[in-house]
Amino acid sequence: MAVTPNPLLGLPFEGAIEALGPEYWDVVEAAQFPLTRLRFRNDPLLRQLGLDPAAISDADLEAAYGRFEGRTPLLALRYHGHQFGSYNPLLGDGRGFLYGQLRDRHGQLQDLGTKGSGTTPWSRGGDGRLTLKGGLREVIASEALQRLGVSTSRTLTLIETGEDPWRGDEPSPTRSSVMVRLARTHLRFGSCERLLFRRQPAQLERLLRHVVAIHYPHLRAIHSDGEQLLLAFYGELVQRVARLAAAWMAAGFIHGVLNTDNMSLAGESFDYGPFAFLETWDPGFTAAYFDHSGLYAYGRQPLICQHNLRLLQEPLAMLLPRAPLEAALEAFGAAYDAHYRRQMRRRLGFDAGLVPAEALADLPDPVPPTLRLLADWPVAYGRFFTALAERVQVGGVPPTADDLEPFVVGAPSPPRPEWLAWRDAWWRWSLAAAAQPSRNGEAAISACLQRWNLPVTPIRPVIERIWAAIDERDDWTPLQQWLDQTV
Repeated sequence: MAVTPNPLLGLPFEGAIEALGPEYWDVVEAAQFPLTRLRFRNDPLLRQLGLDPAAISDADLEAAYGRFEGRTPLLALRYHGHQFGSYNPLLGDGRGFLYGQLRDRHGQLQDLGTKGSGTTPWSRGGDGRLTLKGGLREVIASEALQRLGVSTSRTLTLIETGEDPWRGDEPSPTRSSVMVRLARTHLRFGSCERLLFRRQPAQLERLLRHVVAIHYPHLRAIHSDGEQLLLAFYGELVQRVARLAAAWMAAGFIHGVLNTDNMSLAGESFDYGPFAFLETWDPGFTAAYFDHSGLYAYGRQPLICQHNLRLLQEPLAMLLPRAPLEAALEAFGAAYDAHYRRQMRRRLGFDAGLVPAEALADLPDPVPPTLRLLADWPVAYGRFFTALAERVQVGGVPPTADDLEPFVVGAPSPPRPEWLAWRDAWWRWSLAAAAQPSRNGEAAISACLQRWNLPVTPIRPVIERIWAAIDERDDWTPLQQWLDQTV
């Protein structure tokens, strides 16, 4: 009987980062694991890569992304970074590598990157492994953020590997895993900082031109001059990062470790370690247990992103004048505010264009009263929006504002002034949208609420319940149920 070839082993990988030269990476070997057992596969991502999921078996995925059969070279990327305010020149891919780069069905070059695949020259004494719980959390974070409209990397596979690593922040020994993610790039702000540290402006220019060519190709049609092209790149990166921070904030998401080595040069969210979703509205909430000062607290994320963009100016200043870099960064606030309002209005049921432009001037912005209500009403942040979606789905838009009663089941009564201010603002927007017969406005509000809110927000207790079923009974059903609701 003929053996069917593994479709994953013949993919047309491109050596874009490899072609930059060995100054930017080290060739590494993957660890050999006692077993490889597929625990999660992302079939929509396989389709995005132009593959038929039905033609790819679990064994194919285990061979390609658990045992790394037939794939060379594997590259550990070099970078530095500011970590909790201190510069660290000893970083780099310490437990992962770049598996390869290939075009998706839209023609976009995508990175396949690993986590937990073994030690590298940059492991700094670590074991190069990823716990199974850590991999599970990556799956949950990326799928939740994708649904909430955040530009994010996605987990392609999670494979259990049969080892028993020790960790100080979870019961040990624990189960091990290796994951493969799909990301626009694994090049970071810290990739540039390393070249400043080494005083290598030519290598920095080469890296930036690579980033522009792959991830900002439209800029090359507008700016032929080298300096203007790189300034335009930085200006668009500011816009992308501002939108990313706004999307995190609207999602109620805390990245946890916003070091410059965790900031993508494509402006995409990636690398989910000690992340969290808000339980109740709390700007001071931190996701990392070791963030004792609250540096990366939820409410500080926009400021930190802006600060990291300013730190990126230091290496860029080897090539570009400082004044236009500062001018570009000044646009961060306006870009952040506009996208935050858009994302929050979506969560409230009002997608762009749902309310006619001529009506907007007469309507109160619903976002400030929403924040004031959430600050003074002890309800779960994500549950507030989901309960609103359920209320509209069942009862439609109420005929009068007085017909809209508090809708979060089991919650205490909201403070009346804040409730009335929010209720009246939301109802006026709903009335304006519902009055558009050509858009079927009431149905559009309900559809928007369903699209932009999660049935179950993965706050810590939710993740712990999912993990407990896996850890105690090897029961993956709760994870699958959450995924089925979310995707």
